[in-house]
Amino acid sequence: GVNLTILPVLIPADYDSYMRVICEERVAVVEISGGSPRKYIPALREAGVKVIHKSATIKHALKAQADGVDFIEVAGFESAVAGRASADDVGTWILLAKALGTLSTPVLVSGASATGRQLAAALAMGAQGISMGTRFLATEECPIHRSVKEHLASTSTDEFATTLVLGSFNNSTRTLKNAVTKEILRMEAEMAKQGGGDFAEVAHLAKGDRARVMFQETGDWDSAMWSCSQAVGLINDIPTCKVLLDRMVEEAEAQLSKGASLIRGHGKL
Repeated sequence: GVNLTILPVLIPADYDSYMRVICEERVAVVEISGGSPRKYIPALREAGVKVIHKSATIKHALKAQADGVDFIEVAGFESAVAGRASADDVGTWILLAKALGTLSTPVLVSGASATGRQLAAALAMGAQGISMGTRFLATEECPIHRSVKEHLASTSTDEFATTLVLGSFNNSTRTLKNAVTKEILRMEAEMAKQGGGDFAEVAHLAKGDRARVMFQETGDWDSAMWSCSQAVGLINDIPTCKVLLDRMVEEAEAQLSKGASLIRGHGKL
């Protein structure tokens, strides 16, 4: 699968070429966030590519549904999704319940998920499943520096270890709280005092190259801005992906069975 964030103002990339390659390679699934996937749906359909759209609001989810995507991935305030506006700050518990009562398109949950209990809760509410990003960073197979994984699994890195940056540019992004994100927030506050600023002023701190070097070369988690959900507060080890998923499935099954056992005759609790 491929993840593609469409943010032409902040990330002026050649999105049309990206989509062309995705279709040519007949990628199984593409997850799109940020902009609308509408213009690409016909080509993706023809190539047999399943389309997931990540939405932080019901309004955007309804637009994606009208565009004809295959799945809506609702992303609560706790998640590491980028591109939020301040008015979008709604938690997964509310967003998921409203989405399931509003949408006809199958729903996935992206909201700081990392455990089998959360998987069970999502399925019990009517979702088709969950997606995980931050949790998979702290796995043996993830191709990032070991120091980053160890920091994620540290007991000192809890659910309070993240922050939101770039909110002044209507592109609020949840990241790990570190020296770089603190500096971005300081600069945003200064720009706000002066009536606003330009993204170019913080671009050197937010650029992806810093995160790439951090993830792949130095392992210095304090040296770059990088996405991190509040699920980090639920991470305390670095398992293989198989161990992680087996453990989650076992926990989810146990919780769903426990919930089902509470139902007595005539469908009453």
